[in-house]
Amino acid sequence: MKLVDRVKAILLTPRTEWPVVERERATMSDLFINYVAILAALPEVAHLIGQSFIGEARTPIASGLLRAVISYVVSIAMVYIIAVVINLLVPRFGGEKNFSNALKLSVYSHTPLWLAGVFLLIPGLNFLLILGVYGFYLLWVGLPMLMRVPNDRAFSYAIVVTVCALFPAVVLAIV
Repeated sequence: MKLVDRVKAILLTPRTEWPVVERERATMSDLFINYVAILAALPEVAHLIGQSFIGEARTPIASGLLRAVISYVVSIAMVYIIAVVINLLVPRFGGEKNFSNALKLSVYSHTPLWLAGVFLLIPGLNFLLILGVYGFYLLWVGLPMLMRVPNDRAFSYAIVVTVCALFPAVVLAIV
């Protein structure tokens, strides 16, 4: 139930939830086991079912499962990589380094993308992954609170982090 409460709070009231997140003393393993591992699986399971059982051009289950496992591992790695980028770039935007908070930002900012991944269940609804862009807003709102970035620099910082995150994502998607 804690997972559902956090998802609702981060999506519906991020300005009040980010300070709560900052005060928590969650370890990296807590975040990855109790949040990332569960939510990152949603789009992969939905995509596997959508491509192997629902779509007209059905993917063989074995190759679909292999793709799902690889994508799942990559998405978990991307959460960590983005946290490193957030923490690495923070001094350039006038904030304070804090890897724990950078990880929280990365983890919880991915929530809309993972939830939108449920639309991969029905191949014609793939375009609804655009709803994951709300994660950019979550990042933007959270940067001043968790990384102590001045409000006037948070938007540009969020853009730089997003561009840095898109580069490896595009490369991995091509591979």
